Amino acid sequence: MKIVMEPHIQGLVFDCDGTLADTMPIHYLAWQEIIQAYGGEFPETLFYQTAGMHSSKITELLNEKFGYQLNPTQIAHDKEALFFEKYLRQIEPIHAIVEVAQRYHGILPMAVATGGIRRVATRILETIGVLDLFDTLVTAEDVIHGKPAPDTFLEAARRLNIQPELCHAFEDADLGIESAQRAGMSVTDVRLVRWPSQNGNGKVTE
Repeated sequence: MKIVMEPHIQGLVFDCDGTLADTMPIHYLAWQEIIQAYGGEFPETLFYQTAGMHSSKITELLNEKFGYQLNPTQIAHDKEALFFEKYLRQIEPIHAIVEVAQRYHGILPMAVATGGIRRVATRILETIGVLDLFDTLVTAEDVIHGKPAPDTFLEAARRLNIQPELCHAFEDADLGIESAQRAGMSVTDVRLVRWPSQNGNGKVTE
């Protein structure tokens, strides 16, 4: 299976978690451990609906939905620290998408645009061996409004010095897809890559 870019595409922008790296199940384990330590629960279905959100925003959502009194800043810190120290070593690449980045390295400018924090995102990309493929890394610390606002993808395009409408994004989450589309980019939903399909301007072929 091969993903081919339309001729007008001048830059590629990749989400990190769930797109380049198979981290989402591992993030959920870390979230479960932290929230249960405070006597709460985090339903798995809800977790996947929050994909692309910063950890503090996720905590605010849990407080709102379940009446918890969790400190968003503290929970975000604790969760990211636990993920970094205990779960990071379990990460594997998502090979189909990593192969796209490897194929276009040196051909098109490329960025990573993530809702995570820089320290964790950098280590994830290092762990799966792809950090050096990218020209820039945009994180939640680089923008005021995270996904689904377009800011993260717009900042990636700005750093690549390419108009957003000439960039193609790769995302695994509804919020991230919305973010990229609002930035004016075409998008491949990597959840569909396992089944041949056409999505946006990134064509998936056998």
